[in-house]
Amino acid sequence: MEASQFKSLFLPCHHKLYAVAWRLTGNSQAAEDLVQETYLRLWTKRHQIADIENAEAYSISVLRRQFYDVKRANRIQEAALDIGQMAVGASTEIHQRLEAADECERIKRMIAQLPDPQGRVMLMRDVEDKPYKEISAVTGLTEVNIRSILSRARKRIREQIKEMKQ
Repeated sequence: MEASQFKSLFLPCHHKLYAVAWRLTGNSQAAEDLVQETYLRLWTKRHQIADIENAEAYSISVLRRQFYDVKRANRIQEAALDIGQMAVGASTEIHQRLEAADECERIKRMIAQLPDPQGRVMLMRDVEDKPYKEISAVTGLTEVNIRSILSRARKRIREQIKEMKQ
């Protein structure tokens, strides 16, 4: 796809993209950034998307995916920070505090290394204390699926902790 084709196809969508981005972010600067990131992603994939039927719908879906990818990445980073800053306890012994902080750090790394649905679901349920319905709404998984994924994630973490203590 040539630059002129790209401009004629996607630039008329700018107003609609900005409106959707503003609704998602609630911030004009963040909305502008999101639209720019969307155009960058569209431009890098211009050779693969030469024969799309509805440029506006396609660009909006790219924008939304971009937004949720960034939001998900930020949520995982924030949750990782929360885990790292968990209260270590009111232990009076400094070595006990250090051991507890070290254990929290190891568990944080273990959760971060879990495959995507397991790690994300475990962060939302066990760290952020979100209800199953909310996790279901965010991930698109059924509550039964979430319970199963959570069970597998917890089992994997327990096994890793058991291996560490041996």
